[in-house]
This record gives sequence, C-alpha cells and structure tokens, in this order.
Amino acid sequence: MTARLFGGVGLAILAAIGILAYLSLFVVHQTQQALVLRFGEPVRVVKIAGLYTKLPLIDNVELLDKRILDLDSPPLEIIASDQKRLVVDAFGRYKIIDPLRFYQAAGSVAGADQRLSVLLNSAVRQVLGESTFETVVRDQRSALMQRITERVNREAGSFGIQVIDVRIRRADLPAANSEAIYQRMQTERQREATEIRAQGEQAARRIRAEADRAATVIVAEANRESEQVRGDGDATRTNTFALAYGANPEFFDFYRSMQAYQVGLKAGTTRMLISPNSEFFRYFNDATGAAPLTGMPVVRGATPAPAVSAPATPAPVTPPAPAAPAPAAQ
Repeated sequence: MTARLFGGVGLAILAAIGILAYLSLFVVHQTQQALVLRFGEPVRVVKIAGLYTKLPLIDNVELLDKRILDLDSPPLEIIASDQKRLVVDAFGRYKIIDPLRFYQAAGSVAGADQRLSVLLNSAVRQVLGESTFETVVRDQRSALMQRITERVNREAGSFGIQVIDVRIRRADLPAANSEAIYQRMQTERQREATEIRAQGEQAARRIRAEADRAATVIVAEANRESEQVRGDGDATRTNTFALAYGANPEFFDFYRSMQAYQVGLKAGTTRMLISPNSEFFRYFNDATGAAPLTGMPVVRGATPAPAVSAPATPAPVTPPAPAAPAPAAQ
C-alpha cells in the first residue's frame, strides 16, 4: 500500500516537473521573432531562431512575424493639381524591425495595419495631389511611388516598422468622367487631324502652283526657242530664195508664175475677167514669157492669185517682190 502510494506521488511529481518544463520552454522559428513579457512588461527580445526558456506562469511570449508583410489600402479618389479626379489603388509592404517598439506602439499586426493604412492614404493623397494627371499616369509614376515610400517610412519608424515599398496598383479616371474625357480626347484628335489635313492641302496647293508656274515658264521658253528656230528657218528660206533669184531670175519668175497659176486657177464659182495684155498669162503662149498675149481669155470658176514679177534690180539677200496683181474679179 505504501509503495503504491509513493509510486503515485512520484508519477505526479514527474508530471508536474514535465508540465513546468513545458511551460518554461518556447521555440522561435526562422520566420519569427519573440518578445518575452513579464506581467505585461517586456523583459527580453529574441530575434534568433532556437529553443529558449522563460519563467513558467509568469512570463508570456509574443511571437511576431519576421517576414515582409502586405498592407492593402482601399481605392482612394484624389484630385490632382490640374483639377482632374483620379481613382488610385495602392498597396504597401513592410517588416517589423523593432519588436519592442512595435509592441508598445501598435500592439499587434492588425493594429499596425490599421495605423499604417492611415499613413499610406495620407501620403498618397499628399504626393499625388501635388502632381498632374499626366505625371501620375504616364511620366513620373516610379518617382512618385518612391516619394510615397519615403514619406510613409519616416512616419512608420516610430512603430518599429520599416516600409519596404509602396506601389500604385491602378490609377484611373472615375467611371463618370471616363466617357467625357474620351469624348474630349476624340475631339482633340479630330481637330489635330483637320489641322494636319489643312496643312497638307496648303502644301499641295503650293506645290501645284509651283509646278504650274514651272510648266508655264518651260512652255514659254519652248515657244520662244521654237519661234527663234522658226525665224531662223524663215530667214534661211528667204535667203535661199534670194540666192536662187539672183542666180537665175528667169527661172525664178517662171516658177513663181506656175505657183500663181496653181493657186489662182482652182475650181470654184468665181468669175475672173483679165485683159489680153495681162502679165498673168505671159507664160501661156511663150515659155520664156516674152511674147505678148492676144485675145481676151476668160477663166471661169477660179480665184485669181497675184502673179509674181521680178524686180528691176534683185537683191541677193531679200525675197523677190510679188508680181502685178490681177484685175478685179466679179
């Protein structure tokens, strides 16, 4: 009976010792850091992973995450410096670098998220409110995010927190303004297109005017050259006739008379009365043109042409004078 009693007491003592040993030990993992509290007051900070001891039933251990934590913020409507409204969705990432200060300032991760969310929203409104719409959406987005990160990090240092990064997930116009902005952009593009078309039409007209002027100048020069060539040809022709007349005046008179017959004696309705002594028919009866003509020949249906007679003293450089004109026709 006594042995059984002592055996039960021993087991109880062993169980109590095991319980005390369990309550006096705690484990810190690689992704954690610990803060040992004694009656609610911090007494020790543990940042290295391992097995540690504490006073059972007196000390309490608060385990904090050592990894990078995410901070989400609800979308914010911001008015940029150019009075344009923006809907901005931003988020941040942070980690706890001072567990004691973090516990004293925030108490828990949920409390820290709430306070950091206020700081993040304030920094986003202040930084983006000083910028224009184009700067936020297109030009300097990375620089603005860096400024927001620095501002939040300065204010979050009192919580034992280091803000790693703040990112703008989305920055768009409100749904109510999107259609109006789209219409305005479309109108501006149409105006630019109209202006470009007008400039192109003006350039086309200028090019056409220059081309027409150049064509007119070319045609005028060509006409001038053609008239010059034609004048040179006529001068050569006249000189040739003059030389031919000077070489053989009799043959030249005969040739010109034959041309006058061919032109004047054509079929038609004109009646022509010519005197028998007319010089026009002097080659009809005599090939030399020296014999006088007798009779009064009448030619019907022909249009007379003036006969050509040689001048008294021909010049070699001037064309021959035309022959005496025929009598008037009726």
